[in-house]
Amino acid sequence: WGGQFENLEAASRRLTIVVPLALGLIFAMLYFTFGSLKPAALIYLNVPFAATGGVLALALRGLPFSISAGVGFIALFGVAVLNGVVLVTQIRDLEEKTDLGILDVLRRACSLRMRPVLMTALVASLGFVPMALSTSSGAEVQRPLATVVIGGLVTSTFLTLFILPVLYSFFPRTAADGRP
Repeated sequence: WGGQFENLEAASRRLTIVVPLALGLIFAMLYFTFGSLKPAALIYLNVPFAATGGVLALALRGLPFSISAGVGFIALFGVAVLNGVVLVTQIRDLEEKTDLGILDVLRRACSLRMRPVLMTALVASLGFVPMALSTSSGAEVQRPLATVVIGGLVTSTFLTLFILPVLYSFFPRTAADGRP
């Protein structure tokens, strides 16, 4: 028992370093991709959107936070941010190539990117369903990871398609964004 507890403690310490590092790298890559803080920050909002669903799913299933759940959060954040990038890239592209007002741009971007965002979330979620329902050996590791990813993608996808465009509309176009 002592060895397992020591391993758990060591893994927990590593996780307290790896998770903030992963989050910092995600934000840095977003900033360098878009060259501006606004789109990077808007897309980065998908991280708390996803975390909310992951925590809720763990609580609903009565599962404790574990090392595997922490790994699930890292994987979840990657998929959630990817969906944000897909949507914000489409919005910015439509802003540059059309003379539509912001509401029309947002409406069109969401309708054009709804299928890719939903497919990304569904493929990842459905792939984890067998792990989430597992009762065989190793299930104590698989269930928390899968539960976090599935729950987080549900909330993240909904919030990406509905809340992210609303938040985007509050930020006017500026020259600092590389737009007129």
